Amino acid sequence: MATRTYLGAAFAAIATFGTLPATAQELPGTMIWTAYDVGSAGYAEASAIADAFGRQFGTRVRIQPSGSGIGRLQPLLQGRADYAFLATEAFFMGEGAYDFAVQEWGPHQLRAVAGRPAGITLIAAGDAGIDTVADAAGKRIAFVAGNPSVNVKCEAILAFGGLTLEDVQVITFPTYAAAMASMTRNESDATCTTPTTSQLYELAESPRGIYYVPLEADNQAGWDQLLEVLPIMGPSDEDIAAGLPEGEIAKMAAYRYPVITTTPDKTDDEVYAFIKALDETYDLYKDGTATMVRWSLDMSGKPAIDVPFHDGAIRYLTERGIWTEEDRAWNDRAIARMDALVAAWQDFQPAHADLPEAEYAEAWMARRAEVVAGLN
Repeated sequence: MATRTYLGAAFAAIATFGTLPATAQELPGTMIWTAYDVGSAGYAEASAIADAFGRQFGTRVRIQPSGSGIGRLQPLLQGRADYAFLATEAFFMGEGAYDFAVQEWGPHQLRAVAGRPAGITLIAAGDAGIDTVADAAGKRIAFVAGNPSVNVKCEAILAFGGLTLEDVQVITFPTYAAAMASMTRNESDATCTTPTTSQLYELAESPRGIYYVPLEADNQAGWDQLLEVLPIMGPSDEDIAAGLPEGEIAKMAAYRYPVITTTPDKTDDEVYAFIKALDETYDLYKDGTATMVRWSLDMSGKPAIDVPFHDGAIRYLTERGIWTEEDRAWNDRAIARMDALVAAWQDFQPAHADLPEAEYAEAWMARRAEVVAGLN
C-alpha cells in the first residue's frame, strides 16, 4: 500500500471554514506535541492527526521532533508540551528503567490517551545474510543514542535468537533517522523498528533490498528469552510493511507505537476533549499512512499499553462502549505498579545519592525488581 504522509511545516494547522462543530470549543486553540524526528512513522502520524485537528476544529498544533526518548519526554514533564507521541520510553520512564535509572530521572507518573498497535522485528538489508535472528551474530546492528525504546527492543529481539549485545557489532547513530537510513548507506546490516518508517521504503527500493527476520509464534524458547529482557510484547502477524508483497505476512512482535501520552496533571476534561477529537477526525487522518487505520479506538483505546490510561480518556472510552471491566482491572493494576515504583524511588533516592552513576543505576534496578516482584 502506498504511504501518504504529512511532513510539512511545524505548524500543521489549516484554517477552517464555516461553523465549527460543538466540540471545537472544548479544544485549546493551540497545542504543542512531541514526536520522533522527521521521517519517522510517529512524526508522520502526529502530523496527519494535527492536520485533521486543524481542518476540523481550527486548532493549531506545533510538533517538536526529537530523535531521543529524553528529548520527547522533557517538554512534556516540564509543561512545555501538552502531549507526546512516544514509543517504549513511556514504559521505561514509568518504571525508571534503563536510561531513566539515574538520579535526575527515575520513575514518573505518565498516562496514556491511546496507542496504535504496531509490529517490530529485526529488519535487515536483503543482502546482509540474516535469515534468522541467530544469523545476526557478528553483524552491524544500528542503535540510537539516548533511545532505549529502540535499543532495548533490539536487545530483546536478539535474545530471541540466543544472542546478546556482545555477539553483534553495535553501531550507535546520533538520531533515529540516521540509524534507520544507515542500512541503505551500507553503514549497518540491521536494526529494530516499526516496519513503516519512511527510510525502510527507501531501503526496500535500494539495491540492498529489505528482509523481515521472523519471530515465529511457536518458538517458545525464543519468546521466553525475549520476554526476560522486555515483558511488554507478544507474537504478531504483520501485513503492512515497507517492501512486503501484498498478501504476505511477516512474523513480528506486537507493541504500541506511537503512544499518545500526557501527565496526570492534565485535566480530565482536556483529555476527554482530545480523545473525542481523535475519534471524530478519524476519517480525515486514517489514510494518512498505511497503518493509521489502527488508530480506531476499538484498537488504540484498549490495554495492554505502556502506561495506565488517563481518567479523561477512560471516561470517553466508557461512553463509547469500548472500555470494559477487564480493561479497568488492568488499568488499576498498572496504576498500582506505577504508584509503588514512584514511592520506592522517593525512599531510594536520598539514601543512595552518594553512589557513582553506574552503581546507582544498578542498585535502583535491583530495588525496582524487588518492588515489581512484590506486586505479583
